[in-house]
Amino acid sequence: MINVHSYESMGTFDGPGLRLVVFLQGCPFRCLYCANPDTIDVKGGTPTTPEEILQMAISQKAFFGKKGGITFSGGEPTLQAEALIPLFKELKANGIHICLDSNGGIWNEKVEELFSLTDLVLLDIKQFNPERHRTLTGRSNEQTLRTAAWLEEHEHPFWLRYVLVPGYSDSEEDTRLLGESLGKYQQIQRVEILPYHRLGVHKYEAMGWDYKLKEVKENTPEQLERAEKLFKEYFTNVITN
Repeated sequence: MINVHSYESMGTFDGPGLRLVVFLQGCPFRCLYCANPDTIDVKGGTPTTPEEILQMAISQKAFFGKKGGITFSGGEPTLQAEALIPLFKELKANGIHICLDSNGGIWNEKVEELFSLTDLVLLDIKQFNPERHRTLTGRSNEQTLRTAAWLEEHEHPFWLRYVLVPGYSDSEEDTRLLGESLGKYQQIQRVEILPYHRLGVHKYEAMGWDYKLKEVKENTPEQLERAEKLFKEYFTNVITN
């Protein structure tokens, strides 16, 4: 069984083309700005058979066109790698393009096999600086960077996603270190700068949780423009969503 939080049909944000997005339950990171804190607890969600998800994808395949497909997001989908592997094999057998949206923070044999079955990884790098990454997520970024290196080494294409949080992940120094480290990677097809937003704050209130970034304001157009210009010094295909 696969523990599912929710679905989005005809999504255009999580990968190329029109996509069925499956949000899975459970995440080891504790990002201060998490827009879906209700996906963090592994005990939530709805146990779902792989066959049910497969049939949902097949039923929507006509809408995917040449670019679309299915995206597994979360939470952190690699937490359920073992359960997802047979489903990924069936999806590939049915000619359905698979994206995996991951923070890259988990690694074992099952996760490696899951990445090998994935057509495109959406790799969320929260911060390059290790101390500031831990402040922002509660976890180390060492495995995330090792995952990026593995994808590059094994010629698995990926998009690099970066949330621009004012005061936490928007310094020029950290961005340049990221660019110097990953800027020559041939497998990075696209860099997405994701503006910081507060759309999940009401969920914290409903759950009785304290939202730690109350004082952080959303990015100004100037901040986003500056960040995009900086990323473009190191990466060729940079967009701001």
